[in-house]
Amino acid sequence: MRVGILGTLEVVVDEERTQVGGSRLRAVLARLALEAGRVVTVESLAEAIWWADVPSDPVNALHTLVSRLRRALGGASELRWSQGGYRLDIPVEAVDALLFEDLAVEGRRALADGRAAIAASHLREALALWRGEPLAGTAQTPYFEAAAGRLRELRLAAIEDRVDAELLSGTAGNDVVAELGELIAAHPLRERLRGLHIRALRDSGRRAEALAAYEEFRGFLANELGADPGQRLQDIHLSALRGGAAEEEPAGWPGRAAGPRTNLPKGLTSFVGRERELGRIAADLTEGRLVTLTGPGGAGKTRLATAFAGRVAEDYADGVWLVELAKLDDPEDVPGAVIGVLGLREGILDGAEGPRDAVTRLADVLSGAEAMLVLDNCEHLIDAVARLVEDLLGRCPGLRVLATSREPLGIGGEMLCPVNPLLVPEPGASTAALLQTPSIRLFLDRVAAVRPDLAFGADVVETAAEICRRLDGLPLAMELAAARLRALPLGELARRLDERFQLLTGGSRTALPRHQTLRAVVDWSWELLDGEERRFLQRLAVFPATITPAGAERVAAPSGHVLDALHALVDKSLLQVVDGHEARYRMLETIREYGLERLEKAGERDEARAAHAAFFLEFAERAEPHLRGRDQLRWLSALADEHDNLIAALNFACESGDASTAVRLAAALGYFWTMQGDHAEATRRLRRALEVPGEAPEVAWATAATLHLFNLVLSEGPRKPQFVTDGMRRRIRRARGAGGHPMLVLAEVLLALMDNDLDGGLAVAGDPGAPDPWTDAMARLVRSFLLANSGNMDAMRRELETAVEKFRVVGERWGLAMALTFLGGSQTALGAGGEAVRVLEESIRLMRELGAADEAFQQRIWLAEARIQAGDLERARADLLEAAEGRNLRLSARATALIRKSLCDLALDAGDLAEAERHLAVAARSLDLAPSKDTLLVAMLESVCGRVAAATGDLTGAQRYLAEALRLARDVADLPLVAAVGVGIARLQLRMGRPELAAEVLGACHVLHGAPGAFGRDDALLADKLREALGRDPFDSAYGKGAALEHQGALDLLDASCKAPEPASGTR
Repeated sequence: MRVGILGTLEVVVDEERTQVGGSRLRAVLARLALEAGRVVTVESLAEAIWWADVPSDPVNALHTLVSRLRRALGGASELRWSQGGYRLDIPVEAVDALLFEDLAVEGRRALADGRAAIAASHLREALALWRGEPLAGTAQTPYFEAAAGRLRELRLAAIEDRVDAELLSGTAGNDVVAELGELIAAHPLRERLRGLHIRALRDSGRRAEALAAYEEFRGFLANELGADPGQRLQDIHLSALRGGAAEEEPAGWPGRAAGPRTNLPKGLTSFVGRERELGRIAADLTEGRLVTLTGPGGAGKTRLATAFAGRVAEDYADGVWLVELAKLDDPEDVPGAVIGVLGLREGILDGAEGPRDAVTRLADVLSGAEAMLVLDNCEHLIDAVARLVEDLLGRCPGLRVLATSREPLGIGGEMLCPVNPLLVPEPGASTAALLQTPSIRLFLDRVAAVRPDLAFGADVVETAAEICRRLDGLPLAMELAAARLRALPLGELARRLDERFQLLTGGSRTALPRHQTLRAVVDWSWELLDGEERRFLQRLAVFPATITPAGAERVAAPSGHVLDALHALVDKSLLQVVDGHEARYRMLETIREYGLERLEKAGERDEARAAHAAFFLEFAERAEPHLRGRDQLRWLSALADEHDNLIAALNFACESGDASTAVRLAAALGYFWTMQGDHAEATRRLRRALEVPGEAPEVAWATAATLHLFNLVLSEGPRKPQFVTDGMRRRIRRARGAGGHPMLVLAEVLLALMDNDLDGGLAVAGDPGAPDPWTDAMARLVRSFLLANSGNMDAMRRELETAVEKFRVVGERWGLAMALTFLGGSQTALGAGGEAVRVLEESIRLMRELGAADEAFQQRIWLAEARIQAGDLERARADLLEAAEGRNLRLSARATALIRKSLCDLALDAGDLAEAERHLAVAARSLDLAPSKDTLLVAMLESVCGRVAAATGDLTGAQRYLAEALRLARDVADLPLVAAVGVGIARLQLRMGRPELAAEVLGACHVLHGAPGAFGRDDALLADKLREALGRDPFDSAYGKGAALEHQGALDLLDASCKAPEPASGTR
């Protein structure tokens, strides 16, 4: 997919233009395209599209728009839901605006480096991407107006750079003068355009017109603003008077000693990962005259400022000058520091009476200069620097200032450029993706300098990624860590990062003392806080994830207004604002670790963590009822936003022995964890809470226990764990008898599944018929598990159809998705593949909306099986391959194993044994990586191992594998799985030369599956082979004999068939 927004919105999918109708649909696509490859939160999307008129339920409104957009794009898989928002999963270069920015930055960089011809080529390529007004046809909201304005400004700057490069390289066309004339008419005060116009006239031999153009502009400025042209333009005018060349040097300002026009240091190490920030600074300094780089200590503000300044130094006739303020203590010394750096002649300040008079005299000297000052490390002298900058910019029209500070200067005209830590990779990213991540590029570059012998294989890169994540992508921290590799192996360094302040010392000897250790960097920021700010910061450190004003007020209890306290820490770069519709803040892990140390020393750590746990317990219990209704998505998003905070609250409750809080949290969050799809992890968390000794509310305990059983069944099948005791049963029944929680309706059915008491379970479950539709629907869903295991497929299907209807009534997506999933599975088993495909596609869509990607991938396996049943083998194979090898990098080991198992089956069907063995090997490796043993999955893989062994001619090995698969399937009391293994046994019996026994086993399998006479594709293929081997009537007789068996008889037949000796080779 390619998206064009530099003109009317244009979309190309699979090399064909696609029309997107409706301004809001175009707005959704444009907003996502501007952040290609990154998640845009629901709040940010809603604000961009509706601004002040956001719907009352933006989640559902956006879901509707995105669904329509996906249909308009032909079901584009690139448009993805991720927790909390949507992502357009295409590369940056597939969006013309982003490609334009990258090319423009490359062009400006080449121009600054003196490679004018290359610069002109990059810039022409960039400008050729424009087709008209940017973002035309999208929603007319302030967001898109601002975005379009920014793109127009970047385009104008790129045109100026292009013309500059063409004039320098002698490649300017004959129409450049006319082009500049049109631009000047639209932007009469833009001095750079005027200078380019005069140079173009001069270089084309029109000297008199060049001089007249200068005089016209000088008169215009005098009349409009009462000002004179800047020094750079005056120098161009002087060059035109003399008939000089384009590259003639400017004269410099009066009073400055002769010498180089900059004092910028040469970088000793590579500069990595700030391309976007460089482009933003360039655009901001074109539009304004003061840009402040703000960010936490160690983020690389100084390096970014000096790197940018070095690239544009040639653009300033009177130079670019770095003024380092870190060593100053007295605010009155700031003007003198600037004067000293500029190398002004002695006597310039003779008679100056104090700093104000010094500023006045300095401003007089700089009034005609075209220069840039880089004021570095302003935060500890913020008031003095702000006054100086405001005075100088007001009096010196050709001056620009680039400042670095942990907080803004706070004066008019200031444009802020946040310098955040470098981007860190998401867990699970591929090695290739990791190597493109800025933080890892920087870290490995520094590692190579101290360990040139270290090969950057996949293991090394993954460990480097872990280190970068743990260090927040802070450049200084990563450089200090790399330096440690002179004495520590990489893995040991990663393991020791919990002691980061003791470990990360020994920076460059020439660096400032506060940049030589990680602790010193944070100490510097701490010392700039007052006592109340310090207490507030250290209590906020108990939040492992983002912080809301309500949470901050409850846990940290500032003396004043909470928003004022939060904004004070934001201004000092100790908190970062998180983009979104609601106010939310984030603390870097390094700052957080420092705050926790301070909190421990103050003796307040447990008190603050208890307040944090109490706040999130209230939040979880407030959210829980909404998870069973139409507001589900909104509350799921809210819980996902607070996931790490909620887990931290649970951990504290368990560690501190607070059974009541632990169990209440588990009861409130258990269904949320269930919907996330990682049922093994949900089981572990719930059990941990239930095992905390002490008193806990009875209903909460019973609810958590029921959810534990539910997730245990979903992850490992219905096997009885030691955890299910008579005491648990009594507690659950007491709570249910007292009215309890809606979830408790599942308890008796789950216990029956655990006991393999299917008849007893059905008797207990009875006819659900609960008055509450959700409770009734969930009871029917779990009852369908019992019916499936008892072999009653028709009754199972009826229960699921009713559950689907009732879940639709209450608007509960997860229950609906699960009911649809099992309904689709039953339809596949009954031979209705086409209907199963439709049902499963809806189920997958619902799971993706919920953010349960892993669950959706498992359902795609069911969908592939349904497609196979419907005869669409190629689509099934393509879907499975996309799932196995596509861009989703967070697939669990279990899901990977399931997908590969299905691909193995397809390869065997196609007779491709080598491909089957390859998929089987990946499945086995994935299963080894799973955090816990999954008996169901082991049984499936043992069964497919039997198929592979039989295909290679190892019939004895095949029989052994199938016997083990049958044993495991029977252990978990999963009759559909037993039946599936039985089909493999029947297939093996045919290979062994026993077609009559094979037909009898096939009939027994259909009894166990609950669908006698209903032949799926595999069954039908096997039945055709058996009819061919036996003849129709003998086959029907043998099949009917097996199909007439009761369940136990069918099981006994399968057991006996697995033990039958292999016939002699001559009888096969």
